[in-house]
Amino acid sequence: MGADAVSELATLRVDQVGSLLRPAALKNVFARHGRGEVSDEELRQAQDDAIRRAVAKQEAIGFGVLTDGELRRLNFQDSFASAVSGFAATASTLEFHEHRVEGSAPGQLWDPGYSGAGPAVVHRRPAVERIKLVRNVPFEEYRFTSSLSSRPVKVTLIGPDRILQRFDAEGSRAAYPDLQTFADDVVAVEQSMIQQLATAGCPYVQIDAPGYTAYVDQGSLDQMRARGEDPDANMARSMAADNAIVDAFPSLVFGIHLCRGNQAGMWHREGHYDAIAERLFNTLHHQRLLLEYDTDRAGGFEPLRFVPPGKIAVLGLVSTKSAETESADDLVRRIDEAARYLPLEQLAISPQCGFASDIVGNPLSEDDQWRKLEVVQQVAARVWG
Repeated sequence: MGADAVSELATLRVDQVGSLLRPAALKNVFARHGRGEVSDEELRQAQDDAIRRAVAKQEAIGFGVLTDGELRRLNFQDSFASAVSGFAATASTLEFHEHRVEGSAPGQLWDPGYSGAGPAVVHRRPAVERIKLVRNVPFEEYRFTSSLSSRPVKVTLIGPDRILQRFDAEGSRAAYPDLQTFADDVVAVEQSMIQQLATAGCPYVQIDAPGYTAYVDQGSLDQMRARGEDPDANMARSMAADNAIVDAFPSLVFGIHLCRGNQAGMWHREGHYDAIAERLFNTLHHQRLLLEYDTDRAGGFEPLRFVPPGKIAVLGLVSTKSAETESADDLVRRIDEAARYLPLEQLAISPQCGFASDIVGNPLSEDDQWRKLEVVQQVAARVWG
């Protein structure tokens, strides 16, 4: 991809966070696979078929950059957790993720606890040995999806901050004497993953970083301090790790998604961007900041004044947590409000998060999902032409 095409991608006015609802037929195959009733090949074929349909639908709507909908993953964090060895972790299954949300309801704060047995990163797990890249999950996903279209395809990769927050450092002393040594290994692994993607022609990597909002969420701050951690030092370490990844690939477009959690219509963080915006927006080297702005929980647009020149703030105005389709007129008005704090040429629009951060998905239908994505595309055309 040439320099002009990369520049155009970096300033794209419409984006999507990545995950799409898993079709019912695909969820059924996942469930049967977890019970040992279908083979790996049968699961892969069902995933391939679902991705083909998802890519065709995105093309029909007119998206300038495509994703595979994360339809091969049980959880968005599989991008790293399923790629490495070294963790003391259990296998991830559809039943595991369904059990995590049993008894909960959409539209509420959700904290199931992240200790105990479970998949790495999804739960706070220790390392029994130094982590190593054994399977490049995003590369495998990209290689298939990019073969389906001539349009750019982006991949999503969980970022260092979430990995570090979901690491049992105290239980890992035999493998890692300190958190910085683990952070260095996370960076090295993710650089290796992205190098393969870059060589294959992937132009856009989105780092999923829901952990940064922990630094404005009082409950999360209390938990860090209870573990003997310094939140300020944690944030600094994470930003340095993120930048080490971005700086290694100057020819790629990097976005970073900063949300407050997305699980079956619920969230697990509260707090506005205000307290961290100036430091975060000016320190991170990503060209695109994908921000959550669908409810009052996100606060106002005032923190956008801290976005430096040359970066795009992608406004996540369309909720993926509810079925109601937003009014295009209302969305245009909200973009106008945001433009009071950041020039329109530095703004873009997207859904607030993915539609299915894990296989359970949010409480809306596929038709609802596609209507929302159509509205995003229509609003972008109205505002930016």
